[in-house]
Amino acid sequence: MITSPVRTDRRLSPLRLYAAALDGRPTTMITESGEERGLPVATWTGAADDADRVLLDRCAGPTLDLGCGPGRLTQALQATGTPVLGVDLSAGAVRAAVGRGVVALRRDLFAPLPAEGRWQTILLADGNIGIGGDAVRLLARCRSLLAPSGRVLLDLAEPGTGYVRRRVRLSAVGRVSGWFPWCWVDQPALAVLAEWCGLRLVDHWTAGERWQAELRAVQPW
Repeated sequence: MITSPVRTDRRLSPLRLYAAALDGRPTTMITESGEERGLPVATWTGAADDADRVLLDRCAGPTLDLGCGPGRLTQALQATGTPVLGVDLSAGAVRAAVGRGVVALRRDLFAPLPAEGRWQTILLADGNIGIGGDAVRLLARCRSLLAPSGRVLLDLAEPGTGYVRRRVRLSAVGRVSGWFPWCWVDQPALAVLAEWCGLRLVDHWTAGERWQAELRAVQPW
């Protein structure tokens, strides 16, 4: 059988292939060790499920959905009457979120954002603790965005993962992107990392096949 060669382009932005994923093209994340993980795009572009609602039910007050993607959770939370803003670096994701009728910004989450220091809840769903490949930096950023009594709600890696940092790349439509940093964090590792960032682990649980947790801001910080 003859197969089409996969073209690796170190200059190809992962955002280009992420956009292909949102258009329904099968897309895979490949780690430096060669492990491959298919992106669950059908989940991201679908409606909020029961595991999502476990997180959403804990949201209180103005909520910031970091790495909102095509707006699944932003839309579901908005439907409850909760003020919510989605943020994503992907133009395609933001267009899709806005197409669902939600408010979303194309922005680097480490760049200035509206209402810094006043958000009551931050969502880091769908493994978005991995954004930037440095969980300490990301959690510290979340703490700076939160109100003094705020919380972070997030999905975690499976127990036993620890804190793993890797370079990864995306593969889709016969092309492979350049490398970018990503990370995975389980609950015990999160408890330690959070303490370094002015946050405290107050609860963790399973919802379906997902591991989830809640952090609260610590005063003073």
